[in-house]
Amino acid sequence: MKLDMNKVESFAGQVVTDISAAFSGVMTNIGHKLGLYKAMAGAGPLTPKELALKTGTHPRYVQEWLNNQVAGQYVTYDSDTETYHLPDEHVPVLADEDSPVFLVPALDVASSLWLDEGKVMDVFRSGKGIAWSEHHHRLFCGSEALFRPGYKAHLSAEWIRSLDGVEDKLMAGAKVADVGCGHGASTIVMAQEFPESTFYGFDSHAKSIEIAKERAREAGVEANTRFMVATSKNYEENGFDLICFMDCLHDMGDPVGAARHARAALNGDGSVLLVEPAAGDSLESNINPVSRLYYAASTAVCTPCSLSQEVGLALGAQAGEKRLSEVMGEAGFKKTRRTAETPFNIILDVRAA
Repeated sequence: MKLDMNKVESFAGQVVTDISAAFSGVMTNIGHKLGLYKAMAGAGPLTPKELALKTGTHPRYVQEWLNNQVAGQYVTYDSDTETYHLPDEHVPVLADEDSPVFLVPALDVASSLWLDEGKVMDVFRSGKGIAWSEHHHRLFCGSEALFRPGYKAHLSAEWIRSLDGVEDKLMAGAKVADVGCGHGASTIVMAQEFPESTFYGFDSHAKSIEIAKERAREAGVEANTRFMVATSKNYEENGFDLICFMDCLHDMGDPVGAARHARAALNGDGSVLLVEPAAGDSLESNINPVSRLYYAASTAVCTPCSLSQEVGLALGAQAGEKRLSEVMGEAGFKKTRRTAETPFNIILDVRAA
């Protein structure tokens, strides 16, 4: 077999780029956790010594870190003044924790994949699953920090508003379930925006429910939030006007059963807000950087999570609107309609009638 060496070298360059990104992801996370990006945000050009003084770090390490950031084009460098500058356009992505495009927490999620590598290899061989609770704690904290800004920016202002009649119900006072709520980021965002409504957060991971209760106290929404340990098929509350599945249905072993339970727990004119990772309906439509990220997370986290549970349907993080609509239809829902989207999510309005 004769190889096309130009193609070999081109692909080797692609892999070097990926390896460089993997190494540099550690540097990005360090820059976040040491406050280096925040110190640079809006500060103009800085020398390594100036940045070190602002952050209580050592200038020699800061210089090496800055050089890595320049090589990756995260930071710019002026050779005449020997100063470094974080462009204003990079601040929302690297330094502003309330920005919907603040992406640094994804690196904690990535680190959990490395830390759980042995577990993932084991299930490749056995075909078994990995429960959410069995992953490294960085996955839980990273997921919360990654999703929270998007929920703050979009959930109330766009996604709920896109559902016919739902915002009016929440303004007047409704009963809402957030199934698979994790640390409660989405539940708390809604509780803050709609103080007349009552929000129930359900999750099977007891530690996450403990943290959700802490977050609710910190946010001052204890009065209209209730967090409980429960699975997606055994929470006993009913009479909900809205039930939310926020980036979690595809992780469930029995998403049809979860949707069927939600249908039974809804009021007659209630609806489901289904938020899922952005995806097309075929592999060919998912060949892009966002889907590449999601397929990796799906392989290491989402699919094993589903396979660790009963049924183990294993939808995967790139199920797509068509497959999700089929799941909701199997559960007895009559209408599934896409009402909004972001580069990272699709938003579906699901109705029983």
